[in-house]
Amino acid sequence: MQLELTPQQKEKQIAYRSFVDSEIMDIADRCDRQEHTPKDLIDKLAQKGYLGAVLPQEWGGGGIDAIAYGLLCEEIGRGCSSLRSLLTVHNMVAYALLKWGSKSQKEYWLPKLATGEVLGAFALSEPNIGSDAKNVETTATNSGNSYILNGQKKWITYGQIADVFLVFAQWDNQPSAFLVPKNSPGLTIKPISGMLGVRASMLAELHLNDCQIPQENLVGRRGFGFSCVANSALDYGRYSVAWGCVGIAQACLEACLQYTSQRQQFGVALKEHQLIRQMITEMVVNVKAARLLCYQAGYLKDKGDPRSIMETSIAKYFASTTATKIANDAVQIHGGNGCSGDYPVQRYWRDAKIMEIIEGSTQIQQIAIADYGYQQHSLAAFSRDLSAKVLTNS
Repeated sequence: MQLELTPQQKEKQIAYRSFVDSEIMDIADRCDRQEHTPKDLIDKLAQKGYLGAVLPQEWGGGGIDAIAYGLLCEEIGRGCSSLRSLLTVHNMVAYALLKWGSKSQKEYWLPKLATGEVLGAFALSEPNIGSDAKNVETTATNSGNSYILNGQKKWITYGQIADVFLVFAQWDNQPSAFLVPKNSPGLTIKPISGMLGVRASMLAELHLNDCQIPQENLVGRRGFGFSCVANSALDYGRYSVAWGCVGIAQACLEACLQYTSQRQQFGVALKEHQLIRQMITEMVVNVKAARLLCYQAGYLKDKGDPRSIMETSIAKYFASTTATKIANDAVQIHGGNGCSGDYPVQRYWRDAKIMEIIEGSTQIQQIAIADYGYQQHSLAAFSRDLSAKVLTNS
């Protein structure tokens, strides 16, 4: 495995960090308080080509590799987890269409998604359905040259301003995926406010009441909705969230290094106290460990290695739980200041908790990772037995 970034990746990393420092850091707290992302900030993200960074250049995208995309998610996540979540869901829709969309769907939507002319949102969760995603209750029926959708979607990131939704519904009890433009008849969008974290991500509920969409808006085939379309998009989403968690943890570390260097208690800077240094040490080590797991997942994605799916789950699990712990310590180090809106660590703490829930909760990841461990153990035992038989027969 190559652990060093290429010159191109280093160059992109510097550009991403500069963009975040100049355009995001100073307004992220205000966006959080107002529960709103300014349009001009999204426009800047689009103008930089970041919204379409992962799409191939033939569709107008940046064609960057998985590692570079991870670096982008880390830096945006360092500045504002809400804006990083836009990057995540937008690219989940773009990636799903790239992999499963029809030729006409790709030709119409991908160039628009690449430039940010349209924003995509991922509509899987429902009031009664979270982790049990393949049992969504929204239904789709075929009516002539149209599909009629009925149901409700909830917690749809940037649903308030998205132009097109990738909606999952049961068609004859088979999970299927559909593109639903925001102006579709029968679609009502209701804003959600007052969330714990990622408060600027402009969540919405979608109410589909005899919502009519053209027949060509089916993505993939009937029954492909969860096993193919959703799973491939969720894998890419988890990868983005994992890197975003590294960004949150890095932001906490940087905030604590600065604060403990300036804040004086008992006649010396906080950083001179051993228990503070212990927490800083844990932060430094765990940020590096989380980033390395993300590198591993990205490296395997760029190779097309199927192990990348589970390595992404492992990275997401570790990075999200690590971000929560580090953010918790960051608030602790900041004391009363950390509980106020004057310092960003309280935002990092609230945002980090959300990361343990979205794109597969911590508990879902634990179940999957344990299964993976047993599978690897069985494969290793089978391989040893096979080798022994070959040696015996030779």
